[in-house]
Amino acid sequence: MKSPVFHAIALAVGALAACPSVAQTPAAQAQPAEPTALEARSLQVVELLNGEVQPEEIFTAGFRAAIADAQIRTLSANLTAQFGRALEVSLLAPRDGTRAALEIRFERGIAKGGIALDPAENNRINELRFTSVDSLAVAGDTPEKIAADLAALPGSVNAWFGPLGGAPVISRNADTPLALGSAVKLYVLAALAEDVKAGRRKWTDVVPLTERSYPSGQLQDWPKGAPVTLHSLASLMIAISDNTATDQLIRVLGKERILTLMRDSGHSDPGANDPFLTTRELFVLKTMSRETLDQWSHGQPAERAVLEVVLAAEEPSLDQVNAAFGNGPKALEIEWFASPAELARLFAHMRKTAAPEAFAIMAINPSATDAIKANWRYIGFKGGSEPGVLNLTWLLTDKAGRDWVLTLGWNNPQAVVDEGKLEAIAQRILLLPR
Repeated sequence: MKSPVFHAIALAVGALAACPSVAQTPAAQAQPAEPTALEARSLQVVELLNGEVQPEEIFTAGFRAAIADAQIRTLSANLTAQFGRALEVSLLAPRDGTRAALEIRFERGIAKGGIALDPAENNRINELRFTSVDSLAVAGDTPEKIAADLAALPGSVNAWFGPLGGAPVISRNADTPLALGSAVKLYVLAALAEDVKAGRRKWTDVVPLTERSYPSGQLQDWPKGAPVTLHSLASLMIAISDNTATDQLIRVLGKERILTLMRDSGHSDPGANDPFLTTRELFVLKTMSRETLDQWSHGQPAERAVLEVVLAAEEPSLDQVNAAFGNGPKALEIEWFASPAELARLFAHMRKTAAPEAFAIMAINPSATDAIKANWRYIGFKGGSEPGVLNLTWLLTDKAGRDWVLTLGWNNPQAVVDEGKLEAIAQRILLLPR
């Protein structure tokens, strides 16, 4: 999972080896060897994370020019808030005398990345990158403690974790719909997979690329008319959240087909998603005036259909789209909506009606650490976000073959939500003993 990182220069982390302990001679009177520069600076990173060493004491001028001291302190505080106090250097694998792969153990996680020093500046740190932070199973962690942490998040939070069709282990506002972001792509996948199982389509069907949305993804840069299979579109849509692939599938399936799937799968209010927005339409809408946003939000489906024609003619630049999302949450009422209970019902519906390849597609990017993967037989995932919106949703199968669902939603129209904080809670849930 993504977590906050420090970085000034990209670091290619080499193969990890056992952490070298301080060397000692076998003689009874032997003294510990002096720590190497890498060992000494790595220990200072632990102190930095705990607020016991200041950035100006250990980083090069170039690093501090790239990342301000205040930002370094904030990132350190965020990590310890999520994962507890930094405890030790659990792995240091030198590639040479100035750079190494690095792991720092926290009370509730392990940060993995790398470190590099600049000998010309008294071996100060000129590269420090944490590429991932994996949660650890926490002794004494309980569903009640996790539920309390969810309740403490600002804004609106919903959650459901439990066996599919069974009683939840954790449940919060399970019937309350929140904005989904790209997690809505699960509904697009479900409609396609149902058509495939029913024989109306094949995964190998080829369609020309006619749609173009905005990143995330790759297909927005492909030439118009490029032939793409439905399987490739679905895989890109789920694994890397390709928005153009999504819009192409919406074009193939039709918006009404997806709304029908929502109704059939037990969504209690498909009308909240009618007309069903393409990703491009959502991006374009949010570049428009408050008056237009209100017209969409409060208009009837027929009025929205007229606006769709306007949206199709608009061509905002990527810079304009980025600017629309650059000042925090915007018009969160313009989104796609579902509750945890509805997402759980979607998975139950898919198990009955979807071609099995859909579940393999969901497992391409399971968004899970090695410890979590060892805890489950199968993990499928789709998440979604925009400023003020975050959803993390998993379908899992335990070692006994029973399906489970974890879905967490967080909306806050007042501030950008902390993705790392919700991901850390999700990891704790997926590591709970069952």
